[in-house]
Amino acid sequence: MLNKGFSAVMALLVLFSTVSFTIEKHFCGDVLVDVSMFVEAEKCAMEPLEILKKKTCCKDEIAIVEGQDELKVSAFEDLDFEQQQVITVFTYSYVHLFESSPKQTILHKDYSPPNLVSDIQVLDQVFII
Repeated sequence: MLNKGFSAVMALLVLFSTVSFTIEKHFCGDVLVDVSMFVEAEKCAMEPLEILKKKTCCKDEIAIVEGQDELKVSAFEDLDFEQQQVITVFTYSYVHLFESSPKQTILHKDYSPPNLVSDIQVLDQVFII
């Protein structure tokens, strides 16, 4: 259970370190009107009027959060000799850990016990205390 938890945390860490996203903010004057992450931020009602007057009181801010583009992938040949030995021995022992044991034959599998006619312990008055 602990191993699966660590694996999930590591997978999420790699996912979130490589994700990029954009945060878009729209201000009308000094007032924040809308913040958006995945779609374009909504414009205020003053935006069409500003185009006619050619004066701008609205502004858009875009913040880009870039994730990691390249992950380091090492080849087996890039490791030094001791690390190669450790990986080789670990892999060999892990593969041979799950070998199946030889099939065991159970000789008394089809044997049925005899029918009890009477309980001998009760007849002889012998009880384990």
